[in-house]
Amino acid sequence: MILDPLTVLQDLVRFPSVSADSAFKQGLADTRDYLESNLQAIGFDVEVIKTPGQPIILSERLVDEAAPKVVIYGHYDVQPPDPLDLWKSEPFDPEIRDGRIYGRGAADNKGPVSVYLGAVSELLAENPDIALNIVFVLEGEEEIGSPSFVPVLNAYAERIKGDFVFACDTGSLKPDQLTVTTGLRGISCIQVNLEGASQDLHSGLFGGAILNPIHALTDICHSLHNEDGSINVPGFYDSIDDTEQWERDELNRAGEDLDELKRFLGVNDFFPPPGLNASEAPRLAPTLEFNGIGGGYQGEGSKTVIPSKAFAKISCRLVANQNADRIQKLLIDTITARCPAQMKLSFEIEHNGNPYLVVPPGKTNTPADQNPVLAKAFLANERHGGELFGKRPVYLREGGSIPIIGDIKSILDMDTLLVGLYLPEDAMHAPNESFDLSMMSRGKELIKRILSDLN
Repeated sequence: MILDPLTVLQDLVRFPSVSADSAFKQGLADTRDYLESNLQAIGFDVEVIKTPGQPIILSERLVDEAAPKVVIYGHYDVQPPDPLDLWKSEPFDPEIRDGRIYGRGAADNKGPVSVYLGAVSELLAENPDIALNIVFVLEGEEEIGSPSFVPVLNAYAERIKGDFVFACDTGSLKPDQLTVTTGLRGISCIQVNLEGASQDLHSGLFGGAILNPIHALTDICHSLHNEDGSINVPGFYDSIDDTEQWERDELNRAGEDLDELKRFLGVNDFFPPPGLNASEAPRLAPTLEFNGIGGGYQGEGSKTVIPSKAFAKISCRLVANQNADRIQKLLIDTITARCPAQMKLSFEIEHNGNPYLVVPPGKTNTPADQNPVLAKAFLANERHGGELFGKRPVYLREGGSIPIIGDIKSILDMDTLLVGLYLPEDAMHAPNESFDLSMMSRGKELIKRILSDLN
């Protein structure tokens, strides 16, 4: 049986599988049932693994222990569709317009999942006896941080472990420039809480006598960066390796138009750290960002109080060789040391995820013990990607985070080939999310060719 990826995607979009909202519980269940049915139809065994949250689909086609084993990762949950009034068509009623299919999850991640299903079904229909073990691992909590994924990785390690992971949750720069993501930044998040008096105080009666928590908090936040934008947390940069020249060459080959990016973002100028431009910084450097800050009166007009409390939400994006737990401790220790004695300080610890880096074969820093099946997949992607997209694929680190890719590496010692199938204009997580149909057709052929070459 051959699965048409467009038909599969249209069906999947109709299921409102929002993991962040319990009102969409049935949509998640319907999505799992649909995927299970299609995987069984193309000859896979399927187990739906129960978790404290959304179940994980583990689907296997195992033919020969001596044959290569590829693990295909994706997720079936989607972001909430809000704000609904900005959609030009219904978010869970797929619509094709101008070479794109619109709907929530069309790009992230139901479109790429559909492409992989289409490619695998076509490959097996054409070559049913191919000596290739294939495992699908499809989770339903990626959009809320994958809380159930690591326990399943540990419990099912022997069944999931293979030669490499083929992941379908990254993008390409342009329709004619296929991008392979070689690095994902890690993440570490905390909330800082300061408390002064036990209640808000009259700023006339007590102003000048006590320290304002907002004042103290903004001083602390300001101290976490130097004037040039670099991060002023002792030890923050200690473990970072220098970027290899081939990576900078790939960035130059990608040819990102920074003037156009500036116009698109509507900023007066960029503010990258020393030694990097605005294209390099999000991919090669760590960050410390303030994601939210609050305290005191927020309503219309004025209310002359000294607030009793203030807070800041901080996230750090991390690059290769940084450890999220270590960075979180460094940040907490630094803030604690810089907090005025007049303030009561507390922290709320949010999620952590380590960075990930994979190096293609033939580079100056390619591991000597790189899995040969992974290397073969990289070379097949380079060859066929150039044929199908008109240019050799470009290798770039990504500024975002997919913590479970790092978890797979640390728990199962498996690297991941991240071939980007969605585009910047697909508007992931936003109203009018879409998926380019030309990426669908070429992506299906590319995946089929790569898998075929592994045999």
